[in-house]
Amino acid sequence: MTTYTYNDGGRAAAGFKGEARDCVVRAIAIATETPYQDVYRTLQAACKAEAPRAGQKRSGARTGVHKATYKAFLRALGWVWTPTMAIGQGCKVHLRADELPPGRLIVRCSRHLVAVIDGVIHDTHDSSRGGTRCVYGFWRKP
Repeated sequence: MTTYTYNDGGRAAAGFKGEARDCVVRAIAIATETPYQDVYRTLQAACKAEAPRAGQKRSGARTGVHKATYKAFLRALGWVWTPTMAIGQGCKVHLRADELPPGRLIVRCSRHLVAVIDGVIHDTHDSSRGGTRCVYGFWRKP
């Protein structure tokens, strides 16, 4: 089973208050060991430069970042995507220490990104769903 430790990525220390859907900023700040405020500013600027598809709203660092935006950001940092699930394949990897490689990871689950460091979930809540949450893939620095 994967263990969990509370980690807001430095959000409170940066002076942010209240609820936010900022899992992308938190996960990147934690896994890359970059100050929350720096990741927030950079992603917010990238969100403002988005050209959303028809019917789609522009994303935001506080309200949720579109996959294409954080994907480009992580690639620019040199992080590499490893898929763990293919269309029609079903869930093969779960958010558990024994099913993920060691190291600093940014794990993509359904509607959520979470930092996992050597099998320990670093987030504001235990997002593993008891070790049953499916992992679509993960980012890591080679």
